[in-house]
Amino acid sequence: MPKTALIVDDAGFMRAMLRGILTENGYQVVGEAVNGRQAVEEYRRLRPDFTTMDITMPEMDGLAALSAIRDLDPDAIVIMCSALGQHSMVVEAIRRGAVDFVVKPFQPDRVLEAVSRALGAPHPPP
Repeated sequence: MPKTALIVDDAGFMRAMLRGILTENGYQVVGEAVNGRQAVEEYRRLRPDFTTMDITMPEMDGLAALSAIRDLDPDAIVIMCSALGQHSMVVEAIRRGAVDFVVKPFQPDRVLEAVSRALGAPHPPP
Protein backbone atom coordinates (compact mmCIF):
# COMPACT_ATOMS: atom_id res chain seq x y z
CA MET A 1 0.00 0.00 0.00
CA PRO A 2 1.55 3.34 -1.00
CA LYS A 3 2.16 6.03 1.61
CA THR A 4 -0.42 8.81 1.47
CA ALA A 5 0.20 12.54 1.23
CA LEU A 6 -1.68 15.78 1.80
CA ILE A 7 -0.27 18.71 -0.20
CA VAL A 8 -0.85 22.22 1.19
CA ASP A 9 0.06 25.28 -0.89
CA ASP A 10 -1.93 28.30 -2.06
CA ALA A 11 -0.29 28.16 -5.50
CA GLY A 12 -1.89 25.63 -7.83
CA PHE A 13 1.26 25.14 -9.90
CA MET A 14 3.25 24.29 -6.76
CA ARG A 15 0.66 21.72 -5.72
CA ALA A 16 0.75 20.26 -9.23
CA MET A 17 4.55 20.09 -9.17
CA LEU A 18 4.60 18.30 -5.82
CA ARG A 19 1.75 15.99 -6.89
CA GLY A 20 3.77 14.99 -9.96
CA ILE A 21 6.98 14.36 -8.00
CA LEU A 22 5.19 12.28 -5.39
CA THR A 23 2.90 10.22 -7.63
CA GLU A 24 5.67 9.46 -10.11
CA ASN A 25 7.62 7.98 -7.20
CA GLY A 26 4.99 5.72 -5.73
CA TYR A 27 3.20 7.95 -3.22
CA GLN A 28 -0.57 8.50 -3.26
CA VAL A 29 -1.79 12.09 -2.97
CA VAL A 30 -5.09 11.78 -1.11
CA GLY A 31 -5.82 15.48 -0.70
CA GLU A 32 -4.82 19.07 -1.33
CA ALA A 33 -5.49 22.29 0.52
CA VAL A 34 -5.04 25.95 -0.45
CA ASN A 35 -4.67 27.45 3.04
CA GLY A 36 -3.91 26.41 6.58
CA ARG A 37 -7.51 26.28 7.74
CA GLN A 38 -8.40 23.87 4.94
CA ALA A 39 -5.21 21.90 5.67
CA VAL A 40 -6.32 21.23 9.24
CA GLU A 41 -9.78 20.13 8.06
CA GLU A 42 -8.33 17.85 5.39
CA TYR A 43 -5.78 16.39 7.79
CA ARG A 44 -8.53 15.60 10.30
CA ARG A 45 -10.60 13.93 7.56
CA LEU A 46 -7.86 12.08 5.67
CA ARG A 47 -5.14 11.30 8.25
CA PRO A 48 -2.39 11.08 5.60
CA ASP A 49 0.97 9.42 6.27
CA PHE A 50 2.64 12.80 5.68
CA THR A 51 1.83 16.40 4.77
CA THR A 52 3.79 18.96 2.78
CA MET A 53 3.02 22.45 4.08
CA ASP A 54 3.71 25.85 2.55
CA ILE A 55 4.56 28.54 5.09
CA THR A 56 3.02 31.67 3.55
CA MET A 57 -0.70 31.25 2.82
CA PRO A 58 -3.93 33.23 3.27
CA GLU A 59 -6.43 32.71 6.12
CA MET A 60 -4.08 30.59 8.26
CA ASP A 61 -0.35 30.36 7.58
CA GLY A 62 1.62 27.14 7.56
CA LEU A 63 3.07 27.64 11.04
CA ALA A 64 -0.38 27.98 12.62
CA ALA A 65 -1.67 25.00 10.59
CA LEU A 66 1.35 22.93 11.65
CA SER A 67 0.62 23.68 15.31
CA ALA A 68 -3.08 22.83 14.88
CA ILE A 69 -2.29 19.55 13.10
CA ARG A 70 0.27 18.57 15.75
CA ASP A 71 -2.37 19.34 18.42
CA LEU A 72 -4.72 16.91 16.63
CA ASP A 73 -2.02 14.31 16.09
CA PRO A 74 1.31 14.66 17.94
CA ASP A 75 2.80 12.03 15.58
CA ALA A 76 1.85 13.93 12.41
CA ILE A 77 4.64 14.03 9.85
CA VAL A 78 4.80 17.51 8.32
CA ILE A 79 7.44 18.69 5.86
CA MET A 80 7.52 22.45 5.45
CA CYS A 81 8.04 24.11 2.07
CA SER A 82 9.58 27.55 2.01
CA ALA A 83 10.99 30.10 -0.37
CA LEU A 84 14.57 31.22 0.00
CA GLY A 85 14.93 33.88 2.67
CA GLN A 86 12.45 32.38 5.14
CA HIS A 87 15.12 30.87 7.39
CA SER A 88 13.64 32.17 10.66
CA MET A 89 10.23 30.72 9.76
CA VAL A 90 11.80 27.36 8.94
CA VAL A 91 13.55 27.34 12.33
CA GLU A 92 10.23 28.14 14.01
CA ALA A 93 8.51 25.35 12.04
CA ILE A 94 11.10 22.81 13.21
CA ARG A 95 10.60 24.06 16.77
CA ARG A 96 6.86 23.44 16.39
CA GLY A 97 7.38 19.88 15.20
CA ALA A 98 8.00 19.91 11.45
CA VAL A 99 10.27 17.01 10.53
CA ASP A 100 12.07 18.66 7.60
CA PHE A 101 11.85 21.48 5.10
CA VAL A 102 12.23 21.78 1.35
CA VAL A 103 13.20 25.03 -0.36
CA LYS A 104 11.25 26.30 -3.37
CA PRO A 105 11.67 25.97 -6.28
CA PHE A 106 11.44 22.24 -5.68
CA GLN A 107 14.22 19.88 -6.68
CA PRO A 108 12.61 16.44 -7.06
CA ASP A 109 15.54 14.61 -5.43
CA ARG A 110 15.40 16.88 -2.38
CA VAL A 111 11.63 16.41 -2.01
CA LEU A 112 12.00 12.62 -2.19
CA GLU A 113 14.92 12.66 0.23
CA ALA A 114 12.90 14.68 2.77
CA VAL A 115 9.87 12.39 2.45
CA SER A 116 11.91 9.20 2.67
CA ARG A 117 13.82 10.44 5.70
CA ALA A 118 10.61 11.63 7.38
CA LEU A 119 8.93 8.27 6.84
CA GLY A 120 12.03 6.34 7.84
CA ALA A 121 11.94 4.60 4.48
CA PRO A 122 14.73 3.80 2.06
CA HIS A 123 15.06 6.17 -0.88
CA PRO A 124 13.28 5.72 -3.25
CA PRO A 125 10.18 4.25 -1.59
CA PRO A 126 9.51 0.53 -2.13
